[in-house]
Amino acid sequence: MTIKAEYIWIDGTQPTAKLRSKTRILTGGPSQAFSTGGSSKLPRWGFDGSSTNQAEGHASDLVLEPVFSCPDPIRGGDHLLVLCEVLHTDLTPHPSNTRALLRPVAEKFADQEAIFGIEQEYTFLKGDRPLGFPEGGGYPAPQGDYYCGVGADAIFGREIVEKHLDLCLAAGLGLSGINAEVMPGQWEFQVGALPALEVSDHMWVARWLLHRVAEDYGVTASLEAKPAKGDWNGAGAHTNFSTRAMREGYDAIITACEALGQDGKPLEHVRQYGTGIEERLTGAHETAPWDAYSYGASDRGASVRIPWQVEVEKKGYIEDRRPNANVDPYVVTRLMVDTCCTELARRMQV
Repeated sequence: MTIKAEYIWIDGTQPTAKLRSKTRILTGGPSQAFSTGGSSKLPRWGFDGSSTNQAEGHASDLVLEPVFSCPDPIRGGDHLLVLCEVLHTDLTPHPSNTRALLRPVAEKFADQEAIFGIEQEYTFLKGDRPLGFPEGGGYPAPQGDYYCGVGADAIFGREIVEKHLDLCLAAGLGLSGINAEVMPGQWEFQVGALPALEVSDHMWVARWLLHRVAEDYGVTASLEAKPAKGDWNGAGAHTNFSTRAMREGYDAIITACEALGQDGKPLEHVRQYGTGIEERLTGAHETAPWDAYSYGASDRGASVRIPWQVEVEKKGYIEDRRPNANVDPYVVTRLMVDTCCTELARRMQV
């Protein structure tokens, strides 16, 4: 049996990394190695790092280490999508390999059972204009009717969105919903709730599928934080987070919120929450200022929101509203686990 395996990895482009992929032909029959998440037996591969901003030409060989696989819903059959970490030829992690930095943090705090749900906003562009913006220039009607809207005057790109959802579900990815967002041509899908490594792996593959299906329609799926300047919402990746203690009691919720606001932590996080953060986190358009930290119940103008039902039930999760659409999920989950779980562990010992 011949299997097409699409090896996917994250490159070294700065300031925002891009996805890359290429196809390897595997011969033989499907085995447990070819099931979702079971990629340990898939072969390593290599690539030219000098063409992906990850190496110099005189020493350009880098290694692709399969870490997650799932069915390829585009090619169908037994074909695969294979997400990889990037390694040096001595099999140590490449500096662009942020997944390798998350693994030890997730393992260190595994007993706290942290889980995440990430809300990925994105914008369809035709050329340099969002779908729904007049092609000859100018602007559509102001924001108001687009969020979760219906009808050709409010919704642009639904066919692509529905196709992407179907592909992700066929691949076995943990999507939990989709919706139209506040700006024309802007949409969102949600991944989770899942542990840090799993939610991040699923998010990167879901992003790859989004770019791939948009390609077939001749549009770009942009993760830019502020795709349309002026009085238009930016695009974020609101990150929902909880530990077992948070799911059991409200004191842990407040502890996590306060941990994120400790001296130095707000700027440490924001600086790693994606490119263009100052353009999006202005204090307007349902954001808090990038250089201030706040939290509150039901407050979409706060840095961190405590959902209303969490305040009522006195247990649940928090939503960090600061990450940009172009944030690296391996980075945001690592930062939140490290910051919140460290403080929760300290409080438990006091």
